Amino acid sequence: MDANFFQNSKFIEKFTIFAGKLGNEIHLRSLRDAFATIMPLYILAGLAVLVNNTIFKWFLDGSTLEAAQYWGTLITNATLNISALLIAPIIAYFLSQNKGFENPLAAAIISLSSLIIMMPNTLMITPLNATEAVEISGALTFSNIGTQGMFAGVIIGLVATELFIRISHMKKLQINLGDSIPPAVSKSFNVLIPIILLMSFFALISAILFNVFNTNLILMITTIIQEPLRVATTSLIGCIILYSLGNFLWTLGIHQSVIYSSILEPLLIINMTQNMVAYAANEFIPNTINVALVTTFGLMGGSGSTICLLIATFLVGRYQATKSVSKMAFVPGIFNINEPVIFGYPIVYNISMMIPFILVPALGILISYTATILNFMDKCVVFIPWTTPPLLSSYLATAGDFRAVIVQAIILILGVLIYIPFVKINDNVMKHSNNN
Repeated sequence: MDANFFQNSKFIEKFTIFAGKLGNEIHLRSLRDAFATIMPLYILAGLAVLVNNTIFKWFLDGSTLEAAQYWGTLITNATLNISALLIAPIIAYFLSQNKGFENPLAAAIISLSSLIIMMPNTLMITPLNATEAVEISGALTFSNIGTQGMFAGVIIGLVATELFIRISHMKKLQINLGDSIPPAVSKSFNVLIPIILLMSFFALISAILFNVFNTNLILMITTIIQEPLRVATTSLIGCIILYSLGNFLWTLGIHQSVIYSSILEPLLIINMTQNMVAYAANEFIPNTINVALVTTFGLMGGSGSTICLLIATFLVGRYQATKSVSKMAFVPGIFNINEPVIFGYPIVYNISMMIPFILVPALGILISYTATILNFMDKCVVFIPWTTPPLLSSYLATAGDFRAVIVQAIILILGVLIYIPFVKINDNVMKHSNNN
């Protein structure tokens, strides 16, 4: 069996077309754009959590430590604890922009306002140093606008934007003030009636849920949709299946973000933000599998953990072309950038490389997960940049646990050993192909 089998296979051809369409689906593309935009804030939050709860504790204690940690608390409040408020308008902006809607800022505003409308107006709050909760009104809590409400922000951002765009395109609902009016004023009046109708509709739903069912949409989305979906997809089996499927698509030339960034990563990010909030508050860390664990232990050198492939090629490779590509790709590979390997080695449509390219990352996730639940290493609690080099990444992601470095080193060595026989097979295939 050679690459021509895959290239000429009708099933692969149809699957490739389907995956390509899935990757370009406008809602999934908008989600990818939104999470890519918000990513720097979460990385900043991760660094603040690391400094606050690890570095400061190395040389500060008591009231001095508490005063210094106020810095990190402010950053956490401005990033993690308003995750829902951030993600809803960003998704609305990109979705409306991708749909060609002429007023994406209005869509973002409506999405944010709709999210607030769906939150309860009265809350049970336990005051500082108190033992019993009291009912208050006119307040927002981090539990609703933060990581717990993040998935609700995603849903409302998508739904509110879709409804707003559809209503705004109805000519009878537009108010045309003429060409002499400034464009900003004209745009505002064009969407005035759609805004009134949509906001009133969401307020009516929220009022019915509160007065009749004693609940709110944020709570319903979290308990009925977010948690079951998150538990299923970010379980060990669900994560490995989805991540492996994404890597399989890469071997067909389709970027693995079609599956990973659109479906799996948003839920892994929710797990990660929950971990960071819990770690910052010195509470139990809830999620073993999160975006830091997957990228740290299943993305060494890039998709397919190809830093292992490069090392294996240096050790046993005999084919000059792949050795040259490996030398060129090694420095980018240290920072988990591996497009030179994907297309230069190549990985795409290379039968010899498909098995280890899918197997090694899955093994990395499995081993790191097992090591974590056996308490051999701490859970990942810091959202680190995906370009952080291996070994350093495991130390930072676990807030300074050297045992995680040992686990990552073991995975790295096993990955090299797995890649070695396939490097030899690939060398023979390449030589045979050139001789023919």
